[in-house]
Amino acid sequence: MSDYEKKLQELLLVCARQNASDLHIAVGRYPTLRIDGSLVPLTNESILTPQDTQGLIMALLTPAQQQKVQDQRELDFSYTFEDKARFRVNAYYQRGFLAAALRLIPAQVRTLEELGLPPVLHDFAKLSQGFVLVTGPAGHGKSTTLAALLDEINHARTEHIVTIEDPVEYTFVQDRSIISQREVGSDTPAFSNALKSVLRQDPDVLMIGEMRDPESIATSLTAAETGHLVFSTLHTNSAAQTIDRIIDSFESSQQNQIASQLAATIVGIISQRLIPRIDGGRAPACEVMIANSAIRNLIRERKTYQIDLVISTSTQDGMITLNRSLADLVYRREISLEQAELYSPNPSELRILLEK
Repeated sequence: MSDYEKKLQELLLVCARQNASDLHIAVGRYPTLRIDGSLVPLTNESILTPQDTQGLIMALLTPAQQQKVQDQRELDFSYTFEDKARFRVNAYYQRGFLAAALRLIPAQVRTLEELGLPPVLHDFAKLSQGFVLVTGPAGHGKSTTLAALLDEINHARTEHIVTIEDPVEYTFVQDRSIISQREVGSDTPAFSNALKSVLRQDPDVLMIGEMRDPESIATSLTAAETGHLVFSTLHTNSAAQTIDRIIDSFESSQQNQIASQLAATIVGIISQRLIPRIDGGRAPACEVMIANSAIRNLIRERKTYQIDLVISTSTQDGMITLNRSLADLVYRREISLEQAELYSPNPSELRILLEK
């Protein structure tokens, strides 16, 4: 084993032991962990030279991947460390030097209860068809929430679950369901290839890692229309913004048709943030939109600006505003008021909720 392979193993062990979410390797910096949302440099290590980053990152890669990252200048892949931990890795060049961000994927898929997510999310795992989206900024637990929903289906129902991921993150232990996890690059040459063939694989449940272009959105909508339950993610901040982003990604001549398809198929949008807890760790705050007839009409009529009002007045249907979720966390003394205001879309409304 080379010195760089040994050093890499040491860093990955530190990452896992400190319960960090990420490890960053970049020239001119200490190896740096992200713990509870904050960057923590490992100052007992040496500042990384170009030779160090090259050696450490090449130790993660197969010969074929080494060639690919040199040709394409960036690469997404997964890395399993001695059956102890899995990492989702993005290797990339910056200022001509190799760098990498490694996201730690917990070995166990946790339940919705263990994650502290709202009980109403169980309803999405009971559906037989429709379109469910988990949204939020990068690093705020979208993949973890999706994994919990898929694993609940895996344990409760006899279904064929197909995932298309770049790369595969959580690995599932099949229970009552068959789970086919397809990784772009190793199991299929491209996302577009996997999308074209997925409906011929007799799926009941589909998980499309990220809706990255009109093609993946159109495939998701068609699958939901034709009797499948489809889960995916988007980097958007709210249900209303998510609807707009989907419709706006198409040419104007197609937008009315997409709005109609979306209105017919969408069943829910979970928009989440991970907020630093007072006592360490992070707590999820969620906006939950459930597509009732009012929501569907607003999508069809392109009046997404009214969706927030419907969510705030439909708590009896299980809907939750982000401010209500933040206020509940403050009430339970899980997060501070300062943190809640930082993540709130409307801090003055949040203060009114907390005064009631």
